[in-house]
Amino acid sequence: MDELLEFIKKFNQERDWEQYHTPNNLAKSIVLEANELLEHFQFSQEPDNREEVLEELADVLAYCLDMCLSLKVNPIDIVYEKYKKNALKYPVEKAKGNAKKYDKF
Repeated sequence: MDELLEFIKKFNQERDWEQYHTPNNLAKSIVLEANELLEHFQFSQEPDNREEVLEELADVLAYCLDMCLSLKVNPIDIVYEKYKKNALKYPVEKAKGNAKKYDKF
């Protein structure tokens, strides 16, 4: 992960893009790219072009990692922390095989 973050950081620095990578702009970009990903599933369960789906997924991930860089947080740490909270909200004995939100158990 560190190697990927460093690669992204260097890529952006070489192009002087860090000035545009504010949390506000990155949040917008994440949503825009996620919508482009979702578009591949608009009328079907399976996308017709896997390569395009993977490119859109990469865009979403890259912008999320850009936001981690901008906020100076470790993406692995924040994901683990979120899953710890989710484990409390969704205990296995209540959540297993159940797609309901935690407050609807």
